[in-house]
Amino acid sequence: QVQFVESGGGLVQPGGSLRLSCAASGFTLDGYGIGWFRQAPGKEREGVLCISSSGVSTYFADSVKGRFTISRDDFKNTVYLQMNSLKPEDTAVYYCAVGPCGYPDYDELEYDYWGQGTQVTVSS
Repeated sequence: QVQFVESGGGLVQPGGSLRLSCAASGFTLDGYGIGWFRQAPGKEREGVLCISSSGVSTYFADSVKGRFTISRDDFKNTVYLQMNSLKPEDTAVYYCAVGPCGYPDYDELEYDYWGQGTQVTVSS
């Protein structure tokens, strides 16, 4: 059974940092792109950024450029989202999923194996 589990979320003050993890079981991430997405209260889910199978990242959201980075450890079958200089508007449930990566536009329908998400709350 394929399962993606996001973790690392929590409550952080503005300007703080968090590192989210996306761990896969029943599925080998090696060779696949992985995307991070988020859904804020009352808003539609949006793409944040993704990483290709070769480790190249592509940003979907301009608002996170210079603050968020993505990395992968295929030996641990895990992808990470490092979030720095967090802002209240980054508050959302963050999800990871498998899909194509390489262009700034994306189609959620091309992503699969969504996890349950991890809550990130940025507040003082």
